[in-house]
Amino acid sequence: MWNMHQHGGDIYRNKAISDFSVNINLSGTPESVMEAACRGVRSSFRYPDTRCQDLRKAISESAGIPAEEIICGNGAADLIYSLVLAARPEKALVPAPSFFEYGQALRAMGCTVVCHYMKEENGFALGEDFLQAITPDIGIVFLCNPNNPTGTLIDKGLMERIIKRCEEHHVLLAVDECFMDFAEDAVEYSVMDIYGRTETLFVLKAFTKLYAMPGLRLGYGFCRDMQLLEKMKEVSQPWSVSIPAQEAGIAALKETEYVKRSLEILKKEKAFLLEGLDRLGLKVYGSAANYLFFRAGEGLFEKCLEKGFLIRDCGNYEGLSEGYYRIAVKTHEENELFLKALGEVV
Repeated sequence: MWNMHQHGGDIYRNKAISDFSVNINLSGTPESVMEAACRGVRSSFRYPDTRCQDLRKAISESAGIPAEEIICGNGAADLIYSLVLAARPEKALVPAPSFFEYGQALRAMGCTVVCHYMKEENGFALGEDFLQAITPDIGIVFLCNPNNPTGTLIDKGLMERIIKRCEEHHVLLAVDECFMDFAEDAVEYSVMDIYGRTETLFVLKAFTKLYAMPGLRLGYGFCRDMQLLEKMKEVSQPWSVSIPAQEAGIAALKETEYVKRSLEILKKEKAFLLEGLDRLGLKVYGSAANYLFFRAGEGLFEKCLEKGFLIRDCGNYEGLSEGYYRIAVKTHEENELFLKALGEVV
């Protein structure tokens, strides 16, 4: 399963009217971000700033994190690979199901990956038993919060205990919060209030989802371990973040009204989709982010594609089998059309 490099958004080999397989902001890319990227294109006769100085300064001011603790990359996936290459763990702990790239990056570096399987009867939520899996021989732990693809959040108390146990055993903890901005109770579940109290924590973020700019490839992370950040820079290619991406990121951070408006629409449309799936008798497990994870009969991917809708078949995730799917929350018109088509095939 792990060696199947498959993600959502493969519109290049699947022709569809509407792509529900990728989880980006339903409001689309802000106009100011596209204009900034175009300005960056006109400046592309120069090499990009390898230190992303202006972008890191903007992130610092927005997140309240010192600029020297921030590292930027060619999307979150780029940083996952450079983090693994820099840390060089011999053994890693990863919940399953979770984001494909963790296991792929770890295995590519020759690391042994221990999967902690989350149970369907518990709604695929991470439980207290995860603590016992964090042993002294573990070099790194990856957590996705909210989790992809299940859309579940990690209990804050449990997260604090995980951080403490990682500190006790000198284990590096990487927390992926790329979807946290979509969660209604983001402040309550984020590790941001804990970040300043530990040096064993690496937090991963991206512009991809919130600002709907996956094609520009821009992610960032922060950590108080300066030696780890230096090692990550050493193993990364020097010009991984293009000028258009850097300009777009700076512009995106100014789009506070866009974010506020998007989250309001998301809340309304998520409720609409949840009601529709419930009406069709489908079990939804998690919905904390801007996507819904549910179970239906096998073959739903192909049936939806025939109707012109691309959804994410989650059968290739470690810890899942055929019959699990993930859909993004999109505009009301698209959601209406999708539910109508879904009702015809379920």
